[in-house]
Amino acid sequence: QVHLVESGGGLVQAGNSLRISCISSERAFSSYAMGWFRQAPGNKREFVGRISWTGTTINGTDSVRGRFTISRDDAKNTVYLQMNNLKPEDTAVYYCAQDRRIFGLGNPADFGSWGQGTQVTVSS
Repeated sequence: QVHLVESGGGLVQAGNSLRISCISSERAFSSYAMGWFRQAPGNKREFVGRISWTGTTINGTDSVRGRFTISRDDAKNTVYLQMNNLKPEDTAVYYCAQDRRIFGLGNPADFGSWGQGTQVTVSS
């Protein structure tokens, strides 16, 4: 069972940036797609984006396009979410997740291991 731990969340003012991280216990980390999701109070969990095992990225929601960037450091078993020009509507608990399948495509429904989440709060 893979163990994922997010960190780096906090309170920021609108317009500022924040980078959150997720470290994985997976020994074959470099062979898995990693994703970021978020959930605001009263809302369903939303797919933010993913990075494939080859390093290609996609955004899951238009609202973060051009502002959020996903990257990974396989030597550190870590995936990052860089969030720029944050808005109050970005306030949510952010979760990282790992694809169930080695060398998987990282489609939103394919993620099966989750971290505990990190709170990001953006004040206006």
